[in-house]
Amino acid sequence: MLNIALNTFKEIVRNKFLYLILFFAFIFIVFSVSLGKLTIWDDTKIIVDFWLSMIEIFWLVWVLFVWSQLLFKEIEWKTIFLILSKPIKRYEFILGKFFWFSATIFLIILLQSILFLLVLLIKDIEITKLIVFSLLFTFFKLEILLWLVFFFSTFMSNILTILVTLMIYFLSHSFTILLDIANRTSNLIVVNFTKWLQILFPPYEALNIKDVIWSFQNFHNNYFIFNTFYSIAYITIILFFTIQIFNSKKFEN
Repeated sequence: MLNIALNTFKEIVRNKFLYLILFFAFIFIVFSVSLGKLTIWDDTKIIVDFWLSMIEIFWLVWVLFVWSQLLFKEIEWKTIFLILSKPIKRYEFILGKFFWFSATIFLIILLQSILFLLVLLIKDIEITKLIVFSLLFTFFKLEILLWLVFFFSTFMSNILTILVTLMIYFLSHSFTILLDIANRTSNLIVVNFTKWLQILFPPYEALNIKDVIWSFQNFHNNYFIFNTFYSIAYITIILFFTIQIFNSKKFEN
């Protein structure tokens, strides 16, 4: 499993897209520090919203267009046959990919978060609990996205994986609107179907607290605890089914 993790790390480091993300991250640091001179409005909200959105968007693009190709490259380059021919179980292959890719996301988001908090200190902006939890929830959102991509890539093409994952990502942010529409139909079947669909979909809307930092502050600590464990449980379930599908998958050499 360690060798798989190290090989995954090498693939990530060799990917030029990662360095492009880091380059733009540096540009945005300079830009966000200069925002006070570029706008006549209070730059507090702009800086916080800007940073939290950019961290998520950068990783959304990277996970979709880099992670979705990892399994396909293993098959296309025939390296997966070499790996699976060794005394290694398939679940170890999946877990090796999982732990190293997750660790990579965590470490770089941690670095981005530290830089973000430094910018807030430089701009004399209060670092609230909601800002810190927004960063944590962004990590969970990306972890779920990561495993949705890998789950679908075990039985879908690369393009279809990206499209389906994007559809789930946007729909999962819109269940308040969907439930409102369902309630207006006054059809109990439609309402119950929408509620069950919300349970099956990732809890992105609940994790998306960055959109309400400036309009709602009264979050109970149980909200953060529940959604943290909910996210971990959702990731575990996706991981379980990914391993099951990958175990039953046949590779033609």
